Amino acid sequence: MMSKFPTHSKKLIDWVNKMVKLCQPEEIVWIDGSGEQRKQLEEESLASGELIPLNYDKLPGCFLHRTAIDDVARTEHLTFICTKKKHDAGPTNNWMLTSSAYRKAKKFFKGAMRGRTMYVIPFSMGPIGSPFSKIGVELTDSRYVVLNMLIMTRVGENVLRQLEKDDEFTKCLHSKADLDINKRLILHFPEDNTIWSVGSGYGGNVLLGKKCLSF
Repeated sequence: MMSKFPTHSKKLIDWVNKMVKLCQPEEIVWIDGSGEQRKQLEEESLASGELIPLNYDKLPGCFLHRTAIDDVARTEHLTFICTKKKHDAGPTNNWMLTSSAYRKAKKFFKGAMRGRTMYVIPFSMGPIGSPFSKIGVELTDSRYVVLNMLIMTRVGENVLRQLEKDDEFTKCLHSKADLDINKRLILHFPEDNTIWSVGSGYGGNVLLGKKCLSF
């Protein structure tokens, strides 16, 4: 378990500690955006069989990643906007009461990362420091998520420095858990600037900079 936090944001530290207590990971790794760390994660994923290398001559640095057989698309019926009042979720979205959503999801997240690593990904949707960009932090037990967030967003220590200026960020929590479709939820909490996703490994449900935040 990593005890040293590479940030002085009390808000971020308190939130990470709270989610660690809920998910109970064996280890915490902060993602710094470096090529060396990315390479290490790729090698670990290849060794575990999570990634399959493609023809290097034709597609250098490219890999195949497979999800579970029942986890191959966005699951709209398990995706909810969670607000205190139903009309605030909009006319075309599934709605769940905020308190009910947290209560239901916490049962799936409790201990979901036992024996696993929690990766902490500070990311920026857009150029760091731009008034149009959005800062978030995703906690995940998926190396696949880390590797794709490194492609899709700006990640690392510079993001943490920007986060510390305003002390404002979107709180994103993801766990593959048991990849059980009966325990799968994708929850948007716009009033709390929070996104939770559990029970899925499919990109459309777990790359939380894309899911909700980018919209």
